Amino acid sequence: MTSIAAARGTDVELSRRAAKVVPGGMYGHQAVRNMSSSYPQFFAAGQGALITDVDGNEYVDLMCSWGPVVLGHRDPVVTEAVHAQMERGDCLDGPGPVLVDLAETLVDVIADADWILFGKNGTDATTACLTIARAHTSRSVVLVARGVYHGAAPWCSPIPAGTLPSDRAAMGYFDYNDRADFDRAVEAAGADLAAVMLTPFRHVEGEDQELVDVDFAQHVRTRCDQLGALLVVDDVRCGFRLAYGGSWEPLGVPTDLSAWSKAIANGYPLAAVTGREFLRDSASTVFLTGSFWMNATPMAAALATIRRLGEIDGLSLMRRAGSRLREGIRAQAADSGLAIAYTGPDVMPYLTFAEDVDYARMTCFAEAALAAGVYLHPRHNWFMSCAMDDDVVDRALRGTERAFAAVRNQFGHS
Repeated sequence: MTSIAAARGTDVELSRRAAKVVPGGMYGHQAVRNMSSSYPQFFAAGQGALITDVDGNEYVDLMCSWGPVVLGHRDPVVTEAVHAQMERGDCLDGPGPVLVDLAETLVDVIADADWILFGKNGTDATTACLTIARAHTSRSVVLVARGVYHGAAPWCSPIPAGTLPSDRAAMGYFDYNDRADFDRAVEAAGADLAAVMLTPFRHVEGEDQELVDVDFAQHVRTRCDQLGALLVVDDVRCGFRLAYGGSWEPLGVPTDLSAWSKAIANGYPLAAVTGREFLRDSASTVFLTGSFWMNATPMAAALATIRRLGEIDGLSLMRRAGSRLREGIRAQAADSGLAIAYTGPDVMPYLTFAEDVDYARMTCFAEAALAAGVYLHPRHNWFMSCAMDDDVVDRALRGTERAFAAVRNQFGHS
């Protein structure tokens, strides 16, 4: 593989052309200007745990397309299901039979699911949960943890441009895992509390990840029950990576509504809302729709993905890969004399350096890893996929070893 610096011609040209017809050259979380100029913007292919940019540079994909790819790129079982559905039809005047097959499968798999609604992306799902909660309770206030990402709608966007204070007038905020601050927010909401929305653990860009405290989760459940409010788990990022039946299933804390996307269809555009029986009528009263929400192909991909994950015990494969990566990175950091925090679950880890307030060390690390053929993000958690076998993880570790050396050479021991 030639160096990235020496082989970026096609990407540079595409970026130049895009700058003329796309505001900012690219937008959203995939705009590399928010990462580093060293990163390629455009990609040509993916296979298993590897991705290839438009200039032919190949990388171990530790971002898994920012979470959606759970089995691996171009998984043959999913690809076969997609091709078969495409031959029958995709965007029709109503859903295909696969909607029912998928809904039945998800209700069987997900612990707190008695019914399913489908959408296209995570924001669709979290916004639908919020809407259903307000419709069911006839209340307004929804509480969320400070700084936690729930989507790109005005009520939750991390960027305030173009939004109004009124968009968030009925939102309340508390510190994750802080019972006292949560109770303060509950008291402030009073009798108008409709729901509490939580991620399975705290994953905030650029910060160490914080696993949920089981006692805190149970406390939130108890307070919701006392007040007639709903507990909503935003499983968009974590679903089908932490647990097969829902990320909070192992905690023994039941949810009322859950939002799903990312890994549900191994990269095909699909989202879902799952809910308990007592919310079925409320879910049927709200207006939720989209021109492409009923497309059959992503649902066929999702059906194949969910079944495949169960057949191969995909979560165990990802945990094995994540454990191997964690042990290797911690050993490399110790050998380099660098102080790090490696936080979050093994299947969705994040690395930070001590005293790296401006992310200079992490940016150096990410750029050096990229040059060594490992694609990761300097301020966002990484992801494991089922395609990451021992050889892939060892290949990634060879890249991170070079990245630690680059940090040590530039910043010294810390």
